[in-house]
Amino acid sequence: MPASTPSPGLRARLLEGLLRAVARLPLRWLHALGSGLGRLADRLPNAERHTCRVNIELCFGDRPLAERRALARAALRESAKGLTELAVFWYRAPARNLALVREVQGAEVLEAARAGGRGVLILAPHHGAWELLQVWVAARMPLHALYRPPRQPYLEPILVGRRARTGARQWPAGTAGVRGLLRALRNNEAVGVLPDQQPPGEGVHAPFFGVPAKTMTLFCKLAARSRAPVVIAWAERLPRASGYRLHFCSVEEPVTDPDPLRAATAMNAAIERIVRERPEQYQWTYRRFSRPPAGETNPYKRWVSRDGWLSPRESAP
Repeated sequence: MPASTPSPGLRARLLEGLLRAVARLPLRWLHALGSGLGRLADRLPNAERHTCRVNIELCFGDRPLAERRALARAALRESAKGLTELAVFWYRAPARNLALVREVQGAEVLEAARAGGRGVLILAPHHGAWELLQVWVAARMPLHALYRPPRQPYLEPILVGRRARTGARQWPAGTAGVRGLLRALRNNEAVGVLPDQQPPGEGVHAPFFGVPAKTMTLFCKLAARSRAPVVIAWAERLPRASGYRLHFCSVEEPVTDPDPLRAATAMNAAIERIVRERPEQYQWTYRRFSRPPAGETNPYKRWVSRDGWLSPRESAP
């Protein structure tokens, strides 16, 4: 008889047990493991490698092929490090995680933004160690964040519980969540949003590295309605597992423009500006352009892997 599928509750317990065990390992071991997994992912055919290469081709197509290949390899390694270090941020004591922060650039920007009394909106794209960023901010001020429930319902209590243990309030995407974020801003608290995921419903196609990407309009609406100052932030992963450097910068781009497309374009420009600082640490394994404008082909179906890179699908053997 075939083995029965574990119940969602059992799968959650098994996953938590694994993550707790992994969290006990030294960070240098976890980053070494992630680097090795990334190298393996670069050598074997898999969906993440294909997505990464297509994204690099779209966004950095003007660079020599050798540079694009090198960037894709580095991005796969950094993406795998992000997975292996997740257990650390979720299951180690917050104080131990904060000790990994070696430097903070622009902390005064965040404090000055909040001093205005309207709260502060934090753009936190999938760049570097964004889970650590949440730990650091929540240790200094009340923090609220919007999240999209995962496809596997048994993962939601883990995700919410692990993030909330730092004091950050998690709100599910939806009307109630948006009301909660606006209330937090009125109370002069901080709101963090991961702005670079494709929205399932509303959104506009705004350029990201010159490529139309379906982009949320929610953040820009929050900024316009609340008139809260906007800060963009990311946690840089330092070499040789030596820790992290946090970055906070004011957003001068017009993200509160009343035109949704212009506002989303400005937001993407702000994200692109910091991604260019360490492009290998951006989450290029995410299918950022899989919902193109009407009439355009999904770019991830346009190419196949060939000769160590990509070739147009129609010319592949």
